[in-house]
Amino acid sequence: YYSLHGRIMSQRLQDKVALITGGASGIGRECALKFAVEGASVVVADLNPERAAAVVDEAIAEGGQAIGIGVDISQPEEVSSMIKGAVENFGRIDVCVAAAGISHAAYVSREPDEQATADRYDKGDMLLLNKSLESWQRVIDVNLTGVMLTNQAVANQMIKTGGGAIVNIASVAARTALMGSSDYCVSKAGVWMLTKCGAIELARHNIRVNAVGPGYIRTSMSGAATNSEAWVTARTRETPLRRLGEPSDIANACLYLCSDESSFVTGEIIFPDGGIMADSRA
Repeated sequence: YYSLHGRIMSQRLQDKVALITGGASGIGRECALKFAVEGASVVVADLNPERAAAVVDEAIAEGGQAIGIGVDISQPEEVSSMIKGAVENFGRIDVCVAAAGISHAAYVSREPDEQATADRYDKGDMLLLNKSLESWQRVIDVNLTGVMLTNQAVANQMIKTGGGAIVNIASVAARTALMGSSDYCVSKAGVWMLTKCGAIELARHNIRVNAVGPGYIRTSMSGAATNSEAWVTARTRETPLRRLGEPSDIANACLYLCSDESSFVTGEIIFPDGGIMADSRA
């Protein structure tokens, strides 16, 4: 419990079980830690189980309960095992943040200080004219199909316990085209439409489905770009609030959508983007 203006209030996710995919880094990690502080038992699911375990240790140090699970969300059998592991440990799943994703086919999540030197890929493969089917399919498999498989498996579990809340991580790229990122933009636009479809289909089961569309955020995924002063200057200039976002900015939006404070909100997308969407023609 904590005090606010003299009132004693419960933590916003007290006694809830939260599943976070992509929970070992960036937005997913921030959600896992914030949700643990807010009273949730947290399942940190990630392709990298060692890094997930490190986040688990951080969450426990904050006074929360947490476990780590290794998962490739593009593989149905691994998603099923993830759900089984969560339920075996905590008995249920009340909220889910589907944060696992990649910026391009060759992306591999690393520590922020390693990402700038490790994020090397064939830039010729980025443009639509030369993009290989293999690269295109990899981004769609992780960013869209993986989110669908996560939503499907989580929703089937939530139905058994009376409902819940799902938040999918989309992007401003769901609404705005980015040069050299056709696969990423299409995948995130798909996540937004999947969210709306899920919201109307799952409402009868007391499951809310919403999305968050980050703008330019300082994460390990953007490590190579944010190490470029010219890139940071250009993106800051494009953002009306004149700064890049932090993972906590996105985690705060996810917390709202996963809590009872948003109990009448479903099928929506929130853009914590510093004003990019308001200032665009999208």
